[in-house]
Amino acid sequence: MSTKHASLFTVAILMGSTAMADVPNVAVDIAPVHSLVARVMEGVGTPNLIVPAGASPHEYSLRPSEATALQDADIVVWMGHDLTPWMENAVETLATEASVMTLLEADGTTLLDFREGALFEAHDHDDHDEHDHDKETEAAAHHDHDDHDHAHDDHADADAHEGHDHGAHDPHAWLSPTNAATWLNLIAAELSSADPDNAGTYFANAAAARTEIETLTREVAEILAPVRGESFVVFHDAYQYFEMDFDFPASGAISLSDATDPSPARIAEIKGRVNAEGITCVLAEPQYNLGLVTTVLDGTDANTGVIDPLGVDLELGPALYPQLIRNMANTLAACL
Repeated sequence: MSTKHASLFTVAILMGSTAMADVPNVAVDIAPVHSLVARVMEGVGTPNLIVPAGASPHEYSLRPSEATALQDADIVVWMGHDLTPWMENAVETLATEASVMTLLEADGTTLLDFREGALFEAHDHDDHDEHDHDKETEAAAHHDHDDHDHAHDDHADADAHEGHDHGAHDPHAWLSPTNAATWLNLIAAELSSADPDNAGTYFANAAAARTEIETLTREVAEILAPVRGESFVVFHDAYQYFEMDFDFPASGAISLSDATDPSPARIAEIKGRVNAEGITCVLAEPQYNLGLVTTVLDGTDANTGVIDPLGVDLELGPALYPQLIRNMANTLAACL
């Protein structure tokens, strides 16, 4: 190789290394959000996942490799304190140089109130305004005959939950495809700010992904159409964003949104509804013990299935998010 060609080859290698170095290191908390970020970064780079899909994001201990991913991050994308309160300190102490994107605080994100009760009423889904508590109070007044029993059960849940810090909002907002579509452009903007050379790719990927989510939403509506009106109960109250987007409300949850252990009174309340109203389906989750679901199912005719809000058995990457939502719909339809 001539000296001239060797010099040009060296420059090309250096330029390639520089281009790669300019792609930001991105750390993401959970697999579904990782999938959205991976879709926006497709063809440019790959984000790092912090919480494995098989673990509960509500309580988790970082492994050394995950701590390193946070430490090396230029950008951190996470849901926020309400989902992973333990991660807040890790981000503050490890990702000191990173730009932090908190999706639960992002502009345009639809937030739903944290539900304390075991049983859900239709009015929970009638109004999407997070500040509208008057309608809930008014609707509750129509259930006077149950007030004493429900007050006792709610009190028992409150005792069991005392000292556990959760926010005002349900943190499972990624289960709304509407929120996911909103975040895609915000993620593209964040990446473009750190890596303007690839801004065109980021925004083009985000636009394509939004179109894919529109198609996915129509597909899920078709999957659920034959079982619309049937009743189901979930293991923990993680699904109201999915319920809202597809107007397919659950009847109750065995455990609270933060997956803390339910009180005996709460379990009894759920089991009572399953028996009294002929609930068709009680859904378990791969991240949690099946024992509580078995207790609720005992002596009933309800079916069961395993619904996965995180993508335990799915391959990480851009395709995980749409497959996750599709799988949830198929699981629900099969169980009902």
